[in-house]
Amino acid sequence: MTDLFALTAELVDRPSVSFEEGPFVDWLETELRACSHLEVDRIGDNLIARTNLGLSQRLILAGHTDTVPVATSDDLPGGSNAAARIEGDTLWGVGSSDMKGGLAVFLDIARTVPDPAMDLTFVFYAREEVAQEHNGLIEIAATRPDLLEADCAILGEPTDGVIEAGCQGAMRIEVELAGARAHTARPWMGRNAIHRLGDLLATLASYESRKPTIDGCTYGETVQAVHVEGGVAGNVVPDRAMVRIHHRYAPDRSAAEAETFLRELLAPHLDDGDSITVVDSSAACPPSLRHPLLEQLRDGGGEFDPVEVRAKLGWTDVARFAELGVPATNFGSGDPTIAHTAHEHLMRDSIERTGAAIRSLVTGNRQV
Repeated sequence: MTDLFALTAELVDRPSVSFEEGPFVDWLETELRACSHLEVDRIGDNLIARTNLGLSQRLILAGHTDTVPVATSDDLPGGSNAAARIEGDTLWGVGSSDMKGGLAVFLDIARTVPDPAMDLTFVFYAREEVAQEHNGLIEIAATRPDLLEADCAILGEPTDGVIEAGCQGAMRIEVELAGARAHTARPWMGRNAIHRLGDLLATLASYESRKPTIDGCTYGETVQAVHVEGGVAGNVVPDRAMVRIHHRYAPDRSAAEAETFLRELLAPHLDDGDSITVVDSSAACPPSLRHPLLEQLRDGGGEFDPVEVRAKLGWTDVARFAELGVPATNFGSGDPTIAHTAHEHLMRDSIERTGAAIRSLVTGNRQV
């Protein structure tokens, strides 16, 4: 039986910061091509390995190969979290939670399960941690969409062995408020656009989160001001102010409905000459737990208890799979709350529990 904890440490020691995944992907490609039961395709820095046994169902196991940049700090051994460090049952290092642990589970299954209970597609894709336009799944879908065809998918994002179902949509808008320039000695002759932001920001600060429950999962929506611009000079009343707002919305709303909600929320603060521009938008994904394979993962069986289910409160690529017609859920090792931090780490129990649950699913509870 593979020591998934040690394998994760090996992967952490193979750096793969976004846009610099190439050498790590080269190594993964060598490992996968050594498996005679797999057909392997490489598209840029994305790897797709598949069994083709002619089985009635196909499951995608997908994870991103990149990590955020290495953190440096005087309180870290060696001054950074670049290298894997094991202390007892804790593995420290960049990507240990997000998501070298998930990759370790999928790589181990790819190597050691030549006869799964369903056909498997392993998708190791690049550049998830940066702007969505660079996401490797987009590259695969544009080049070889057939490689992403499946009945359902599991995304190995860190959830600490809990199913985090679906995901919230994400939208950023820029609201520009107009004013009129004047000398600061005679401000009554103008209109201060920055001052106009006050009431708008108060509305955002007092927003009470909508919390719809979908298939037993409760999603809490958020509206946050994340950037403000304005000002001309130290003695000029500003004639323009801009606030950028980030909205995370539940999967019972479409992007169009989320935009309508924002426009209605902000309408009392807008006059002629003001504008709202949608900067970017990512669709939400419903829980998608009604597919038999995902139900089986949730319900456990044999020696496994049912898996806890909760709503995913961020955005993940399960939404991208949903757009491709593939029901997907988030399920992986590692605590998502410490991902991307200087003290990112992974607990042995977390990866062993998730690894065993996914192995049980793909083998049909056989001992493989």
